[in-house]
Formats: sequence, structure tokens, C-alpha cells
Amino acid sequence: MGTRDRILDAAAEILRTRGVAQATTKEIAHASEVSEPTLYKYFGDKERLLLAVLEERLPGLSRVSVRPGEGEVEDNLAELAHAVLDFYQRSIPMLAALLSDPQRMAAHRVAMSAHGGGPEKAATPFVAYLAAERALGRIAPDADPDAAASLLVGACFQEAFLRYYAEGPDAAAAPRAHAEALARAVVRPLR
Repeated sequence: MGTRDRILDAAAEILRTRGVAQATTKEIAHASEVSEPTLYKYFGDKERLLLAVLEERLPGLSRVSVRPGEGEVEDNLAELAHAVLDFYQRSIPMLAALLSDPQRMAAHRVAMSAHGGGPEKAATPFVAYLAAERALGRIAPDADPDAAASLLVGACFQEAFLRYYAEGPDAAAAPRAHAEALARAVVRPLR
């Protein structure tokens, strides 16, 4: 395993158990058996490291391939919803403490924006997919992809939060049936 992968693996575990607000780059460097300067050589700063962990070590939308015009819209949205639900469930423990620290949250927001990340990005694949399906005539011409994506992504976040709240960071992954039910509730009015 290469240095970058060791850093990402250590960071993923430390961020999962301690959260981004409590984890330090010194602790991550030590756990990955590298120096802090080496960690910064690979990632530049803590937010870039966090973004790499979120993108490369957590299941997410980048691992889902749905194509407009192929398969059933409801099944495709369920696939996207299941991926984002799983992503949220695993990222909430990492990020939750930021909410209690307005200064750290502000700095995090600025850094994520500079690196092209942030929670608003979660809806983008849903919006693009629904807009393409609308253009193909597979959903109603007056369907609002932005609103439908917000409803579905918001519901996924809510489900992930409730699972974390009830069971903690080691909660079992939400079953696909949850994502299917959410997708069904959003798609049927769009037909």
C-alpha cells in the first residue's frame, strides 16, 4: 500500500471515530506512519484531506452509474438515493461536531468551497439525471428537477441522521428498501 493510501485509511478511521473538529493532522500522520510535512505534501491542508476521504474512502455517488433513458427512472433514483444515504450515514459522524463550532464551520465552508466540495454538491447528480429524463420525456415536462432532488437528498440525509442518532457511528447501513421507498415517493408525482 502506498503512502497516500495509508494516510487516507488512517484519516478515514480517525475522522469516523473522532470527527473532523477533534482529529488532528499530527494524529493522522502518526497513525499512517508519516510525518506531518509528508501528509501536507500529499493533501495540502486538512480540508483537502477530508475531501479526499469523503470522495475516495466513503461509498458515494461516484460509484453509481445510471444513464438517462436506460432502465426505470424509479430504479435509477433508488440507486442514487441508496448511494447518498450510505454516504451521509458514514460522513455524519465525521462532520457533526462542526455544527457546534461556528468559527470552525465558517473556516470549513470556505475551505470546502475553495476545493470544490460542500454539501450542496450532493443534489447535483440527481438534478442532472432528472433534467435529462425530463428532456427525454420520461418524466413530466413540468417536473422540477431541483425541487425533486432536494426532497430526495433531504430525505436521505434525514434517514442517515436518524440512524446515527439512534445507533451511533457503527449503525448498520440502511437497507436498499429505504432508498427504494424514498425514490418511489419522489418519482410517482413526476410521471
